[in-house]
Amino acid sequence: MRNQKALSVLSPSVQNVLDKLHLDARNDRKVFFRTAPVALGAWLRGKSVLAAAAPFLKDAYLPVAPDLGKFLRITAQLVGAKTIVEFGSSFGVSAIYLASGLRPGGRFIGSEREPNKVLRARRNLADAGLGDVSEIREGDAMVTLAQVEGPIDILFLDGWKDLYLPILNLLLPRLRPGAVVMADNIYTFKKELAPFVAHMQNPRNGFASMTLPFSSGLEYAVRL
Repeated sequence: MRNQKALSVLSPSVQNVLDKLHLDARNDRKVFFRTAPVALGAWLRGKSVLAAAAPFLKDAYLPVAPDLGKFLRITAQLVGAKTIVEFGSSFGVSAIYLASGLRPGGRFIGSEREPNKVLRARRNLADAGLGDVSEIREGDAMVTLAQVEGPIDILFLDGWKDLYLPILNLLLPRLRPGAVVMADNIYTFKKELAPFVAHMQNPRNGFASMTLPFSSGLEYAVRL
């Protein structure tokens, strides 16, 4: 097994791109400021906060935090991941962390429905030196990920919250025994993701799962 330093150290090309993206993502605060009144209005009317906020989020990075990104990468390395699939790639921050943890000969497949984010994510992966092992598929993930070939070693869920379970069920036949499923924003969208968490933590559904205390909440599950 690689030593702890090898697991934690990113190459300069990857680190430089990530530093820039995390810096740029600070502008998300402006997006959230514009979104807040609309989201609050939806909540007061009993409407979907996510649906109300969606038009404002097309230009938001919505990245994983650096500590979670590091965890994603180390997990990929520790399980020796050769195939990683991501639902909801945005500008490619989590994609870079995950793809940088692939085994030699591995592949990363991401999905994103916003065209401008697809272009940026592809460029960011290329700038990080990961373009040859990565692809970002544009469009509805229920369509673009339907033909992913298994076995899948890691599935990362970070897109539209009501699609976590449908995407999981779509790819379930291709998740190998011992595959890791990680889902972000468990704390951020506690109500919306409660059915997903209940499903994952019920051992009758084929997973051993728990919520890890990252700031956004990460569901970490292993297929039995």
